[in-house]
Amino acid sequence: MADSMARRVFKNLNRYFMVPMFRLGFGFFFGTPFGGYIMVLRTVGRKTGKTRYTPVNYAIMNGQVYCVSGFGKGAHWYTNLKAEPRLEMIMPGGAFFGVAEDVIDEAERTRAIRQVFKNGGFAGFFEGFNPRTVSDEELLAKCQHTVVVRIRPEGLGSGAGDPGGWAWVVTVAATVGILLAVLF
Repeated sequence: MADSMARRVFKNLNRYFMVPMFRLGFGFFFGTPFGGYIMVLRTVGRKTGKTRYTPVNYAIMNGQVYCVSGFGKGAHWYTNLKAEPRLEMIMPGGAFFGVAEDVIDEAERTRAIRQVFKNGGFAGFFEGFNPRTVSDEELLAKCQHTVVVRIRPEGLGSGAGDPGGWAWVVTVAATVGILLAVLF
């Protein structure tokens, strides 16, 4: 019950707030140690072929980008990646194209989970542990169903200011606002 309620809350918050903010180019406002560091994954729907957007916490380690699926292998964005591992990451500093793969090595998985939850701000505490102080054994026990994804960046993606992005909305709104202020 609580799990389905959390999914609905996050789904609506993500769809109507986080994704539009990143598509408008305001993603850099959402990267803080308290609120967490967030990127938006742009995947292809496995059934529909439509573009899908999903905000996730992430960590950058050794030139790779890591994220986790807290809802396990059943998360829609994860099942989409299994069907089509090529994706774009809309990050606070820009957009990148990459290829996703599961992390299987236990040591790498442990480091990635810990760093993603550290970067997640208060999000790690929802899992019932402090990612800075929890032992590796307890971390793995609490995250046994957590899927860790490594994304190998392979090039630039299309960001908010590029064709298909929404940054133009801000520019048009600001221009109209300035014109109205000057004329009236």
